[in-house]
Amino acid sequence: MTIAETPVRDRLARITSEVLAPAVLVAVLMLVVGWHAGDEPGVSRWWGLPGALFAAGIPLAYVLRGVRTGRLTSHHIPEREHRRLPLLFGIGSVAVGLPALVLLGAPRDVPALMAAGGAGLLVFAAVTHWWKMSIHAGVAAGTVATLVAVYGPIALLGAPLALLAGWSRVRLSAHTTAQVVAGALVGALIAATVFPALR
Repeated sequence: MTIAETPVRDRLARITSEVLAPAVLVAVLMLVVGWHAGDEPGVSRWWGLPGALFAAGIPLAYVLRGVRTGRLTSHHIPEREHRRLPLLFGIGSVAVGLPALVLLGAPRDVPALMAAGGAGLLVFAAVTHWWKMSIHAGVAAGTVATLVAVYGPIALLGAPLALLAGWSRVRLSAHTTAQVVAGALVGALIAATVFPALR
């Protein structure tokens, strides 16, 4: 089947999976939260940049290198057994970046968001040993929950994007509905508890 023959819904699902990929959402969320933290007098709006580097950029570079060397088949890491090392690498990157940002004086929201992300990585790394919970859904739902904590209920307008991310993973047969729902619940719960508690 050529690209032209691919059903419209499949193409939409592929595009959605790329646009709402975990690394993309984490990087954007870090920048948004860092920019918001800059509302305080004397605080730079760009603290989200180093946060995005450690939470998304460095882990994504590791994954892409794995794809280039043939250790991984795709940057979405479809094989459950291949996910553990990239998740552990992501945890390591956050573990280095988090204290660095605290020591450098980053506004509390940025390290709080990194800590919540690290907690999510720990849970997903533990579960992935037995089951392939959807990280796409977890990060998408966690993004909405974080934005609600920062901006209030108006951020719930982003909920359809989280639903769309989950739908795309099921449509592409990357996850079952249960894996998407579980991932979304875990992501939202961690973001709604760990982030507000630390900020």
